[in-house]
Amino acid sequence: MAKQLAYFKGGIVPLEEANINIMCHGFNYGTGCFEGIRAYWNPEQEELFVLFLEEHYKRMFKSAKILFMEVPHSLDELVTITMDLVKACEYRQDIYIRPTLYKEDPIVGVRLHNLKDAFHIYVAPMGEYVDTARGLKCGVSSWRRIDDTMIPARAKVIGGYINSALAKTEAYHRGFDEAIFLNADGHVCEGSAENVFIVRENTLVTPGLYDNILEGVTRRAIMELAERELGLETECRPIDRTELMVADEMMLCGTGAQIAWVSSVDSRLVGDGKEGPITRKIRSLYYDAVRGNLPQYSHWVKPVYGTRRGAAPAGSAAVSPA
Repeated sequence: MAKQLAYFKGGIVPLEEANINIMCHGFNYGTGCFEGIRAYWNPEQEELFVLFLEEHYKRMFKSAKILFMEVPHSLDELVTITMDLVKACEYRQDIYIRPTLYKEDPIVGVRLHNLKDAFHIYVAPMGEYVDTARGLKCGVSSWRRIDDTMIPARAKVIGGYINSALAKTEAYHRGFDEAIFLNADGHVCEGSAENVFIVRENTLVTPGLYDNILEGVTRRAIMELAERELGLETECRPIDRTELMVADEMMLCGTGAQIAWVSSVDSRLVGDGKEGPITRKIRSLYYDAVRGNLPQYSHWVKPVYGTRRGAAPAGSAAVSPA
């Protein structure tokens, strides 16, 4: 049976012991950053594969730099700690890994300087974040995406996610599954927590990094799959709102959302309202790759238990379950 554990204050402890003070600065002011990492259970191989572990931590280092924060471990140490934590939990199902770096001091006052940084990781089971089995009904939000001159969109800043929450709940109350943000100049940005791709005349298109998007790890993976497997290069450029309505295909992607196809935008069908061939191929390839079934993408994943393909098990960090 799986164990609910966390990495907290330098060691692996039961999840119920990993608690923060209600005066914690990060809790009260959103002064922190985080990553969301998935791991996929492959029952045939009896193996759990952690996806893009280094890539997520590299992005955390960038977020930390923007926020005047210091990650208390090196990249190699973070990988080892995370793998040991996941292995200790003994999950045999898809899971979500949430490392968070935050200002710990119980101090009243808005700032980033002269505050102590703290770091923890928790692990939890995770299935579908959005329903990927059917087409999503999306609506363009009345809320605009946070701008780099306000809250840095390329950093996964805790406080910035109120922007996403407002758009997501607005979409829900309007009868949509998901929201689509426009940026300050009126171009398509992203979903409430997903990057956006469209297909127009056999060309894959996505907003550029300058459009206030999160620099998505899954976004890069889709571009790699499209080029290597389908021979499609991706255009990174501004997308008009009405382009979504005349696109042949549309998909949303992210670690949580994975790859979800979109059937309509603002009550207008995308293409014929069915999943398009390019989206279908990319989704199929992606789900095979993340479960360790495609050797050419073995660099994407890390096996936790080392039970198949002669893989080495997770390393041993200087931490142990309490």
